[in-house]
Amino acid sequence: MKRVLVLFLIFISGAGVIIFLNLEWQNDRKLPVYQPNDINPELVDSSLHGRGRGINGGDHKISEFDLIDQLNQKVTKKIMLDKIVLVDFFFVSCPSICPKMTTNLLTIHKHFKLDTSVLILSHTVWPEVDNVNVLYRYAEKYGVDHKYWKFLTGEKQELYRLARQDYLVVPDINDPNFQHGSDADFIHTENIVLIDQKQRIRGFYDGTSATQMQQAIKDIKLLKKAYN
Repeated sequence: MKRVLVLFLIFISGAGVIIFLNLEWQNDRKLPVYQPNDINPELVDSSLHGRGRGINGGDHKISEFDLIDQLNQKVTKKIMLDKIVLVDFFFVSCPSICPKMTTNLLTIHKHFKLDTSVLILSHTVWPEVDNVNVLYRYAEKYGVDHKYWKFLTGEKQELYRLARQDYLVVPDINDPNFQHGSDADFIHTENIVLIDQKQRIRGFYDGTSATQMQQAIKDIKLLKKAYN
């Protein structure tokens, strides 16, 4: 009996050590800063193939953009300053992955509802249909805070450039379905991108997966801790 008790205590102690080390690892874990050459080439615009750190050793960052949100307000890169941003691409009438993505993003939106440092940018890939009024009704349907979740539209070529060359979520010439923002072009991706306070890519997630959205919440907290 005494031997069993000793073995039990050893087991409990070992389990405690493992849990402690795991928590310490989680606390010390750092997110990678993604460069184009870190991404599957099939998801990277051909003009960026093989690129590591940018000019003068700089990281790949989100470039300037000019779009319109659901409140018919101009949105530029300035909105991302000192913010942690989750980015996705969708269209309102999508019957498959988009509702799942929006619902999962809503979980994150509610989790950080009182946190002004977290922002979501959802870009329509069908600007011909998803005008300001359509996007506003969609945002209202999900009960979002318009200040911290922007549904964006604008020039199709600009939206698709951001998806391919900045957020690195879709291919370019390697995929015959993509024709550089032409009328026949269409992006449909479940990828959600995590951008840090310096406009660098820090994570990719399957937006249809609730599990990966929980991981995104953990990663956002890591970025907040590292930036403070």
